[in-house]
Amino acid sequence: MSLKENMEALKEELNSEEKFLESAIKTERFIKRYQKPLIAGVVGMLFAVTGAIAYQVYADAKIESSNTALNALLLNPEDAQAQETLKNDNAELYDLWRLTRGIAQNDPTLLASLKNSEAFGVADIASYEAAIIKSDTAGLESYTKRQGALYKDLALLELAVHALEQGNVAFAHQKIAQIGEDSPIYQLGQSLSHYGVK
Repeated sequence: MSLKENMEALKEELNSEEKFLESAIKTERFIKRYQKPLIAGVVGMLFAVTGAIAYQVYADAKIESSNTALNALLLNPEDAQAQETLKNDNAELYDLWRLTRGIAQNDPTLLASLKNSEAFGVADIASYEAAIIKSDTAGLESYTKRQGALYKDLALLELAVHALEQGNVAFAHQKIAQIGEDSPIYQLGQSLSHYGVK
């Protein structure tokens, strides 16, 4: 290589080192200028990650505790400690367990106590089952008027059967006519209307 080429290569090398040094100095100035906010940001992220992990551990422990309590209640429904644990750790699962107990024991009082449950469907099903157990036609009638009632068509069919037992054929026809064609019990209602209500 010639002297001129060596000089050019040396200039380029010095130029790249100068740029690297300049970049390092800018980075150092940036870090010194924003040192406190950067440290606060890193510490904040560490706290957020630690908090998320701690919350997940807490939630998993509550789920495990709920499952243990539910298993204990399935073996011994009278276990007061397991009931209290389930009620505190998972109120919705506790209400669902009480619903199954109320239905299994035909206990309208227990079912009526669930009318304000926050668990999906529990209050609705409890109202229907309590009315069925008590043979409460007024309760069933009220249930059929609820918006989004899960067992509306079944309640209508129950009212029709009760009306037939009382000899009120017109009322039975009226209730069967309210069962929608897309309902799974539509055909049953039509059969009842055709064979039982004529």
